[in-house]
Amino acid sequence: MKIITAKITGMTCDHCAKNVQDALNSLDGINASVSYDEGTAKIESQEFVDENQLLEAIESKGYSATILNDDGTAVTGGNDNGLHIAIVGTGSGAFAAAIKAVEQGASVTIIEGSDVIGGTCVNVGCVPSKIFIRGAHIAHIQGHHNVEGLPLNTPAINRKAMMEQQQGWVEKLRYAKYESILETNPGINLIRGMARFKDAGTLIVTKNNGSEDEIKADRILLAVGASASVPDIKGLKDTPYWTSTEALVADAIPEHLIVLGASVVALELAQAFRHIGAKVTIIARSILLSKEDPDIGKGLAKIFEDEGIKIMLNTSAESVEYDGKRFTLQTNNGEIIGDQLLVATGRAPNTSALDLVKVGVKTEQRGGIIIDDHMRTNIENIYAAGDCTSQPQFVYVAAAAGTRAARNMTGDDVTIDLSVMPAVVFTDPQVATVGLTEQQAKDKGLDVDSRSLDLENVPRALANMDTRGFIKLVAKKNSGRIVGCQVLAHEGGEIIQSAALAIRNNMTIDDLADQLFPYLTMVEGLKLTAQTFNKDVKQLSCCAG
Repeated sequence: MKIITAKITGMTCDHCAKNVQDALNSLDGINASVSYDEGTAKIESQEFVDENQLLEAIESKGYSATILNDDGTAVTGGNDNGLHIAIVGTGSGAFAAAIKAVEQGASVTIIEGSDVIGGTCVNVGCVPSKIFIRGAHIAHIQGHHNVEGLPLNTPAINRKAMMEQQQGWVEKLRYAKYESILETNPGINLIRGMARFKDAGTLIVTKNNGSEDEIKADRILLAVGASASVPDIKGLKDTPYWTSTEALVADAIPEHLIVLGASVVALELAQAFRHIGAKVTIIARSILLSKEDPDIGKGLAKIFEDEGIKIMLNTSAESVEYDGKRFTLQTNNGEIIGDQLLVATGRAPNTSALDLVKVGVKTEQRGGIIIDDHMRTNIENIYAAGDCTSQPQFVYVAAAAGTRAARNMTGDDVTIDLSVMPAVVFTDPQVATVGLTEQQAKDKGLDVDSRSLDLENVPRALANMDTRGFIKLVAKKNSGRIVGCQVLAHEGGEIIQSAALAIRNNMTIDDLADQLFPYLTMVEGLKLTAQTFNKDVKQLSCCAG
């Protein structure tokens, strides 16, 4: 046996270490122990283990890693390789790439055009929105629970205090995950200013004072993210509408919030504002979450309506007016009046300022940079990662792509596999998906079967007195191999990763049905759903195997 030590950066708790340990131990011939306190993995392996495979397993969980020599120094395979890499952007994909590139021996210049670093997630996305959603949920359940003996209570909400605490956490996490890395990693040099291409190997950076610097680099990574996309609706741009950025730092609760949009951001914020007392109307161009299994949108619409949210399906805004106090929207289904408007109709890549045409980098119609599974653009030395590309707009995809881009820019040959990509919408109950829907599978020519289990058949949901939602599995008819899972459930985000692992490891319905799941847990619903392919779970005892 061979003992390998890996240094891991990016872990924030023991749970992170457990995730990395599980990823390593899923590899053949590996016995790993990961310590969060030490930031290391001790790996027992077969003599001829592929160390790149170990690194990829760790990086698949969103962390950076380096194999260490016996004396504790880094084994990079490319130390002092003389490469200079320029990275445009400072979000998760950019920082993951910068850290890995330095570990691989390159010097890195990272370029940021705004006043703050960190990109969308920590500043105006995942972090503040989930803190807001958590607070709003706590406010809601005080007045909407079913536990006898606990009096219902409608709390007096101080939205300003909620927002200030939220932004305090944003600042702490931005420092911990971004600013402190610049302070402690001398291989990364930050330059502030807007970057554009001069040629394929040179960037011109325009600083706030108007001066310009030229940055020459052997490789260039574009990780500039995306921003809220505003539709071309008559009168809209002349009104003080919100995007998600303004909504998250609002210090007052609207009386009536109109939400234009019906995808992830729109629905998360619509419900959160409803939970803190706003009247809410959602304007959906088609249905809720139109890219998902239709049952998800139908189920969530029913839940939202039960909470008092008005939903207008198949509705388009034709014009917007603001009189200083009220927004008036004219739609194909009538007039809507509210005191605040949230526009959440998607996000567009921040690529317009880069002057990509000058160097011939190809983009999609919406401006997203076209890349392959190595994060390469059509120009040999230019790579891209994250929300500014053709990849799905998730922070964990951006981080994984950034790390792999850095490895490829420094001589490795690694890809990113997005075929098993779990996704979560943080409504209550949560929407969580992985793999193919039944229709997507059929569109690919697969002969599939599916089963959907209402949560009234899941013991933990009964114990929670919250049976809203369902769990659905999609599997190939002949082999029983699972190809997709859709969840609408409390803690759906925790459930979906087990389904992702099942799909990744080519498990069948019978394999899943035969697994031991702890009782009472929501994830036991996966086992019960698998069992419905062959039996009536209503006839089973409470925790039948």
